[in-house]
Amino acid sequence: MLPAQYRMTRSAEFGATVKRGVRAVQPDIVVHLRRDDADPEGPRVGLVVGKAVGSAVQRHRVARRLRHVARSVLDELDPTERVVIRALPGSRHAISAHLEQQLRSGIRRSHDAMSSRR
Repeated sequence: MLPAQYRMTRSAEFGATVKRGVRAVQPDIVVHLRRDDADPEGPRVGLVVGKAVGSAVQRHRVARRLRHVARSVLDELDPTERVVIRALPGSRHAISAHLEQQLRSGIRRSHDAMSSRR
C-alpha cells in the first residue's frame, strides 16, 4: 500500500503533472513526471485508471497493483517530483513484476528527458 503522505489527491496537482510534465509511454502504462520546487514535501504519486481498463473489479485490482508497485520506487524519486501513472487497457492482464519494470523504465526515461531539457 502507498502511504497517505505520498498520495496525490488534488485535481489541480494531477492536471499540472499531466499537462506540464514529461511523458513516457510504456506498453501497459503511461508515466507523467514533473518537478514541483514549490512543494518539496516528498514525492507524490497519483493513479488514473479509467473505464477502458475494464470493469470496476478489474480497475480496482489494477489500482492496487500500481499502488504496491509505486511504493517500491519511492526511494528513486526526488522529494520535489510528482508522478501520475495512467493505466492502459493492457494493464489488467499484466503481472505486478511487469508493471514495476515498466514503471521503473518510464521514470528512468522521464528523468533522461528532463535532463536533456536543461
